[in-house]
Amino acid sequence: MTAMDEQEQRRRRLAAWRGSRLVLARRSTDRTVGDGLAALAAGAGSVHDPDDAVDVYGGGVVAALERRVAGLLGTEAAAFFPTGTMAQQVALRCWAGRTGNATVALHPLAHPELHEEGSLGAVSGLRTVHLTSAPRMPSAEEVRDFPEPFGTLMLELPLRDAGFVLPTWDELEATVAAARERDAVVHLDGARLWECGPHFGRDLQEIAALADSVYVSFYKSLDGLSGAVLAGPDVLVEEARVWRHRYGGQLFQQYPAALSALIGLDRELPLLPTYVDHAKVVAGAMAEGFAAAGVPWFRVHPEPPHTHQFQVWLPYGAEVLDEASLRQAEETGVTLFRRWGSAAGAAGLPPGVSVTEVTVSGAGLEWSADDVREAVAVFVGLLA
Repeated sequence: MTAMDEQEQRRRRLAAWRGSRLVLARRSTDRTVGDGLAALAAGAGSVHDPDDAVDVYGGGVVAALERRVAGLLGTEAAAFFPTGTMAQQVALRCWAGRTGNATVALHPLAHPELHEEGSLGAVSGLRTVHLTSAPRMPSAEEVRDFPEPFGTLMLELPLRDAGFVLPTWDELEATVAAARERDAVVHLDGARLWECGPHFGRDLQEIAALADSVYVSFYKSLDGLSGAVLAGPDVLVEEARVWRHRYGGQLFQQYPAALSALIGLDRELPLLPTYVDHAKVVAGAMAEGFAAAGVPWFRVHPEPPHTHQFQVWLPYGAEVLDEASLRQAEETGVTLFRRWGSAAGAAGLPPGVSVTEVTVSGAGLEWSADDVREAVAVFVGLLA
């Protein structure tokens, strides 16, 4: 497909998604530039004094966001970064210097391994090892029995490419304790940490307290424009600010991203437990719908979901599924699924299986289980 063809397909998708009367999640990336600016302007005054000066290399609304997140996570300090990729590289580099060990233990499905072009080694001089290849967090035994030392254990909560999966609270505590026994520090990739509380039955401060540092994102769950925060002890965060400058992350002005993050903390964060609950309803109804439609093999994973996001696996090519999903949106005004892709991140799947990620947010609360089952029946009919 040429670049022109891809742009035309993107325009077609956006038109279908914007025009749908039922969607499971409305995303900021579906907006026009005008819509995005209007939404930011409408919400900014509710989270920060509009007469305050704009930030210049930090301060102002950026500092207010850092204080807000440090309070939510119960950490001594927090630093705003333009991207989570940069925040985590800096955190892991700082810990390597402090522990004297540049080896990071993380999952092979973790974001730095799958989506960052080898950044930890190429940019930060770190070495990675994998404690398990199973599509779950490493167990305490796997941490304890690994045959070589590592300075930092990085845990992605939830593990997105395995299906947004989480361990139990007891498993998480045991894994962290095993790392401590090895004198390793623990860093949480908490890009989606915001929605983990319902599964664990714990609040954000209790979860963050298990780790030495934690990174959180503002656009993945909170619908912000961009940006991330690295939170932890004062001494680590102060060092991270130095490395942030060296990495090119000391941006001149960041108030639009910071404002959108504060809006998300006010509006989306309190609703995430409701989204998590309703995702279980949606996932269950999808499974019932596929079974009733006679689909010979499918999987809703995990069932029930651990967060407000989950995967659906079907034995068709991604292009076939994309076209059926798009036609359903165009012809019925119902967007059930968005983009499909290969199942490379899901262990043990046969060839020919495709995967999509389903997110249930505010718009998804309008769906009943019957709505989901009916939409699945229509979707399967389009496949036929």
